[in-house]
Amino acid sequence: MIQAPAMSGIALAELAKEVGASLPASADPGARLRGGASLETAESWHVAYMDHARYAESLRATLAGACVVTERFAHMVPSGTVAIVVRNPHVTYATLLARLHPDALRPQSVLGRAGVTSGCFVHPSAQIGVGVVMDPGAVIGERVIVGDGTTLGAHVVLGSDVVIGRNCSIGAGVTITHCHMADRTIVHPGARIGQDGFGFAMSASGHVKVPQLGRVVIGNDVEIGANTTVDRGSGRDTVIEDGTKIDNLVQVAHNVRIGRHCVITAQVGIAGSTVLEDYVAVGGQSAIAGHLRIGRGAQLAAASRLMKDVPAGEIWGGMPAKPLREWFREQTTLKRLAKHRTGA
Repeated sequence: MIQAPAMSGIALAELAKEVGASLPASADPGARLRGGASLETAESWHVAYMDHARYAESLRATLAGACVVTERFAHMVPSGTVAIVVRNPHVTYATLLARLHPDALRPQSVLGRAGVTSGCFVHPSAQIGVGVVMDPGAVIGERVIVGDGTTLGAHVVLGSDVVIGRNCSIGAGVTITHCHMADRTIVHPGARIGQDGFGFAMSASGHVKVPQLGRVVIGNDVEIGANTTVDRGSGRDTVIEDGTKIDNLVQVAHNVRIGRHCVITAQVGIAGSTVLEDYVAVGGQSAIAGHLRIGRGAQLAAASRLMKDVPAGEIWGGMPAKPLREWFREQTTLKRLAKHRTGA
């Protein structure tokens, strides 16, 4: 369990032990670090990281007390900075930040107060767990369950029968209806979860609304970005499984099923009844048609337009999306043809 650091910081030796790294013989194991910072802004009490050659000059000039790097860049670390050499600097740096800044792991109450503040409405049938923090303006409907240690931001609205798990963080202005959410999920401000999907039966006399009857089911350790929308299912549930991370301004339509540990970046739209299997990654501004299946571990490049199923493990991109190498070949051929015609 991560403990909050003392005011004097955490010893360098302790941080190195936590990530399984050894310190150079010249390092002072008792030196204290008090936070993380970028290479450019770090001072002697900060830890920084570097994992790309484009930041080589910043690494050489950094004033950080310690820097997490791969073996490839260790020789560039200045003499006044301790090199912590690991295989994956970004993951290691994230681990160290969690130790140094535990309060930043999930959004906190804007008032910094425990308990239910004045100006909230909690229906008498609702069950509010131990240690729940509720900022002003929150509205909690009938038969709602809020688990222990959860934080509800200002003007959060939880509709009837919503279940929120333990140690969740629901940002200001979020509305949640027809939803069952598990533990440790983060929902950032302005998100909308559980509203009706876009369901209409089209006819010559007009469009007839199809009543939406399903829920949204969200697993453990999910993160949903600001102003993202997740529609309730039309019949079966819309599902987001454990560990998936969804960026800001994403649209998840009714009956979509997103597997475990997927990454969906900003401004993606996923149409109804599409399935993303585990560990799928989708680049920003991509549009995914309905009733498709994207296989386990597949990746979709940014700004893609997907109209077909994607086999497991493949990387696709383009408009319409296709295997990435095929798309690159087409683009290269078109470029050569255009160049030839211009020179004709």
